[in-house]
Amino acid sequence: MISSYIATQLKNLPDAPGIYLFFNTKKELIYVGKATSLKSRVSSYFRGARTSRPIEQMIHEVVDIKWKTTDSVLEAIILEANFIKAKQPKYNVLGRDDKSWNYIVITKDEFPIVTTLRQHEYAQKKLEIGKSKLGEYAYVFGPYPGLNTKATMKLLRKLFYISDCQKNTKRNQQRQQSQQHAKPCLYRQMGLCLGVCTGEISPEEYRQKVIQPLIGFLKGGKKRLIITLKQRMQAAAKAEMFEEAGRLRNQIASLERIHDMALINKSFVDDGQQTTDNGVFRIEGYDISNLGSSGKVGSMVVFDSHGPVKSQYRKFKIKSVEGQSDVDCLEEVLVRRLKHTEWPLPDVFLIDGGKPQVNRAMKVLRAFEIDIPLVGIAKGPERKKNEFVFGTRDRGFIKWVNEHQDLLVRVRDEAHRFAITYQRKLRRLKK
Repeated sequence: MISSYIATQLKNLPDAPGIYLFFNTKKELIYVGKATSLKSRVSSYFRGARTSRPIEQMIHEVVDIKWKTTDSVLEAIILEANFIKAKQPKYNVLGRDDKSWNYIVITKDEFPIVTTLRQHEYAQKKLEIGKSKLGEYAYVFGPYPGLNTKATMKLLRKLFYISDCQKNTKRNQQRQQSQQHAKPCLYRQMGLCLGVCTGEISPEEYRQKVIQPLIGFLKGGKKRLIITLKQRMQAAAKAEMFEEAGRLRNQIASLERIHDMALINKSFVDDGQQTTDNGVFRIEGYDISNLGSSGKVGSMVVFDSHGPVKSQYRKFKIKSVEGQSDVDCLEEVLVRRLKHTEWPLPDVFLIDGGKPQVNRAMKVLRAFEIDIPLVGIAKGPERKKNEFVFGTRDRGFIKWVNEHQDLLVRVRDEAHRFAITYQRKLRRLKK
């Protein structure tokens, strides 16, 4: 039986990502956790479906709950780690699994390397958080319980232009001295590396533009970091360094709207339970309407937590596809849409179509280095039943889709309606 005070707190919990803190009668912090939905996650502790004795004991001690919302999953992970590091809550320490606790470390190299360490690797190197001398590491952040290291590093690379092509630096510097052009790495060609591989950026510039912003973010200072980046962007524009100003503008936009659903599946497994709310709040739906070579159009509709956002709908008249291929038309629409970097990216891409459309759409997303879940809706046998086709194997996302099929069908139908309406308008104008 929970107290009326706790019951009131549970009602007041927001349906948003963040961290939650449990306190005992001595006002001691005994546990900190992260959630994609604070309301769903914290309430689950008090429904009686707990899986272990430590959790039972912990809940028995809880007399107060506090929470702090964040803008993204990644920020919740960072904030949780900072609390664990500073407070060492009893049940976080007791429940620690050295195999699932990870650290993000930054080396002392000329061009610092950003990588991850597991708890046992950290212990072997005899590093102590908070000490000024950390062996080969200049900075150590964590621990991050259950961190999906691969997805996290991929996201940090996109946000901060982290380079891992340091091994070629000396060779490229020698090429520069002999006036030969160094070969850019793949990430440089995609605009995700500032030119460590080609010698276009000095160690000092790399620390200022990449490492310092990353450190500020990992310390939990995203708001302060964005203010600093805006000041740098304005200074760059004033100095007519428009390419740098554009890069900073894009970085600020990415930080203000971090897309990190790939982190949810592993990073939000907590006490053997996984959240069922992936925090989806923007869906983009696409449809192709094809009535001959002169009548091919595409549509994009947007839904948020309140429903359709018609001011953000977009329509596309197909320009480059000569035949009747819906798949090629879809590719053109997605490419044109993704070139609009000023448009906010969704949390989910939804397309009207089956495996061919999903495979082509995933190819486009990969080309743009975008890691956002995608699902297609195809007509099943005899066109009587909707069949969901996934572009990801993420179990958390698949579960979310299965729980929100009616919403997704509504988005699909709206994209179809919008495409047909546009096509009919074009046909009327031709007459």
